[in-house]
Amino acid sequence: MTGSDEYKKGEVRKLKIGLPKGSLQEATFRLFRKAGYRISVGSRSYVPQIDDPEMEGLLIRAQEIARYVEDGVLDVGLTGRDWIMESGSDVVEVAQLVYAKAGFRPVKWVVAVPSDSRINSLKDLEGKRISTELVGFTKRYLQERGIHADVQFSWGATEVKPPQLADAIVELTETGASLRANNLRVIETVLESTTRLIANKQAWENPWKREKTENLALLLQGALQAEEKVGLKMNVQKDRLDEIVKKLPSLHTPTVSNLTDKNWVAVEAVIDEKVVRDIIPLLKKAGAQGIIEYPLNKVIY
Repeated sequence: MTGSDEYKKGEVRKLKIGLPKGSLQEATFRLFRKAGYRISVGSRSYVPQIDDPEMEGLLIRAQEIARYVEDGVLDVGLTGRDWIMESGSDVVEVAQLVYAKAGFRPVKWVVAVPSDSRINSLKDLEGKRISTELVGFTKRYLQERGIHADVQFSWGATEVKPPQLADAIVELTETGASLRANNLRVIETVLESTTRLIANKQAWENPWKREKTENLALLLQGALQAEEKVGLKMNVQKDRLDEIVKKLPSLHTPTVSNLTDKNWVAVEAVIDEKVVRDIIPLLKKAGAQGIIEYPLNKVIY
């Protein structure tokens, strides 16, 4: 069937999307809000309500989403590159979305051991017990390096298993705080992962679903681009304009608009939030007035 005859006349088309339940859920909902989508879900519900009649959501553990997308139960989904590699799912990776539970950076799977362990490198794992949720990938990673170890699946609380239940762990970390709290040290990073928007291959061939997915990717990426940027507006005397513009590290040339007073202009720019506190005093000293900083929802390049 083609995209046009897949639905009965008058029936609303639906894009079935899998959203990650658990640690990534709130960060995902927040990202969708910035992208323009409102998602609500009850505390015991797995069926979120999305304020887009053309989208139908399901909350699933991130570890399972790639498999359901591959099977066509879902058209698209958000999951980590780590879980795509773990499951070996054959899906279309539409977009990389660099966000996680605690911030906007990739997460890492690391090999960690007790601080007083004699294990200092991968080769020292020969014959050892390793506990992890990422069993398939870990086995392949070690085998490719000629290391034979007993890799066991962990149902959770992996950090507390060494040294009694495991000699080492392969664990996901964002900041390393949990590892340090459990007196563990990292000996190697085995995988760096980011969130991906993925699509079922047949759904990707459907023109309507593909366009809907591409539009979603554009808005989500725009929301992420805006996370660490702000807008600045100010009034500047024309004879000070060149000096002011030189102090603005904007995405492109700042926007300059005439005011009713012909001796003044309005200047507007988008800059990195981390430099705002340094730039605003400089702009003020250079003669800028009425400086306004405002948050951004999306930045589309």
